[in-house]
Amino acid sequence: MGSPRRLLLVSNSTLHGGGYLGHCQQHIQSFLGEKVKRVLFVPYALHDRDAYARTAREKFASLGYELDSIHESCDPVEAVRKSEAIFIGGGNTFRLLKALYDNKLIQEIRKRVLEDGIPYMGSSAGTNVATISINTTNDMPIVYPPSLQALGLVPFNINPHYLDPDVKSTHMGETREERIRQYHEEPNTPPVLGLREGAMLLVEGDKATLHGVTGARLFLRGKKPTEHEPGTDFSFLLIDSNFQ
Repeated sequence: MGSPRRLLLVSNSTLHGGGYLGHCQQHIQSFLGEKVKRVLFVPYALHDRDAYARTAREKFASLGYELDSIHESCDPVEAVRKSEAIFIGGGNTFRLLKALYDNKLIQEIRKRVLEDGIPYMGSSAGTNVATISINTTNDMPIVYPPSLQALGLVPFNINPHYLDPDVKSTHMGETREERIRQYHEEPNTPPVLGLREGAMLLVEGDKATLHGVTGARLFLRGKKPTEHEPGTDFSFLLIDSNFQ
């Protein structure tokens, strides 16, 4: 029997030229469907949680869903236990993960998603924390979570907002690809899926499919990176024994 997990892991909240979650709103509605009425929002990645919740609440209302923000609850653990669906928004991944640990939500969210099968949506930092660790985030470590290990809803890493090298740039710093290659110089490091802005990964049970308007770049330790277009089946990434 396969996993009941249902994940929508989005690279970015806003695509150039569009509004908040505008580029993925049809995917959200298809993902959540009509059964879900209320979504639990986790705004921990940004400092102004009230403003963040207002933005998310307005967007989800336009899609036909009520939204409760976990920071408004006196008992975050109970809020997760009662949730119909969870959406973790973007911002600083270190701040987000620390708050998840501080509020004792890691195991609670894992249980609700992996055992109970409620839908989980993440964007940017919310996508980072859905993976095995936040080692491939683009963010600065402005705070220190007790561990870089994250929710582990999938057994690999994602690099949101993946940027290709600009051949015309005079910038001499490391490219995103070089940084991921450095990560893979360490032993036993899992695959990294570089999701360009406008891309998202849909996971339904043991099936993972690339969606969106842009592609992704896959990095496997000791191998050359490969390019993938929307529609690519990434189900093999869900079998972590493939990369041991």
